[in-house]
Amino acid sequence: MSTSQATVPRALDLFCCAGGAGWGYHLAGFLVDGCDVADRPRYPFPYHRGDALEYLARLITTGEIQRYSLVHASPPCQARCALTVGTNASQGWGGEHEDLVVPTRALLDSTRLPYVMEQPNGRARIRKDLTLCGEMFGLGVLRHRNFELGRFGVVQPAHPRHRGYVRGHRHGVRRDGPYVAAYGKGGGKATVQEMQTAMGITWTDVHEELTEAIPPAYTKWIGSAFLSCRQEVFA
Repeated sequence: MSTSQATVPRALDLFCCAGGAGWGYHLAGFLVDGCDVADRPRYPFPYHRGDALEYLARLITTGEIQRYSLVHASPPCQARCALTVGTNASQGWGGEHEDLVVPTRALLDSTRLPYVMEQPNGRARIRKDLTLCGEMFGLGVLRHRNFELGRFGVVQPAHPRHRGYVRGHRHGVRRDGPYVAAYGKGGGKATVQEMQTAMGITWTDVHEELTEAIPPAYTKWIGSAFLSCRQEVFA
């Protein structure tokens, strides 16, 4: 590793999917490494394919986790996601969905590093230390996301009033608006190109990856705030 690389903060991006969160940390000034159980050939940074919690446990055991300044995790929690919990209940589903929030937190705590755990709006059992919305960053999606922050904190930004509806069909009513629905298909939901534009994601055109991604603007904001706080501590 070069001297210049050694001074650059490094973020570990767990359950990384296609890299929406990772790209935001990159824009904030981090070197980024990802881990996901699925093959992610479009992930734009160094990547380990495997179980994220097993990988994190190994990094802790070997001491390699100390390479990192910050750990980000977006564990699956479909059983409690607002977009799926109603459907799951009505259909008698939910048993097959994993809720990895608790074991993820336990490992994140054991790293003794600052961490970020992200979840969509819903019933996931995380502290809502921070809630971000696309309107805060002038994006074409709303995509509210909650973040639990470990060993550091940032100020919650003001939540601007939404400028209108999310475009699409709901309950037999067609509405137009400044935001697109970046999930599912049909009913006026966004095309792949619309999702890319609305979220600021250019490196993947896989529909499933885009529907799961968070806009990089969110983690760019978090990462920049973290680095600013760290500079103040060591100033």
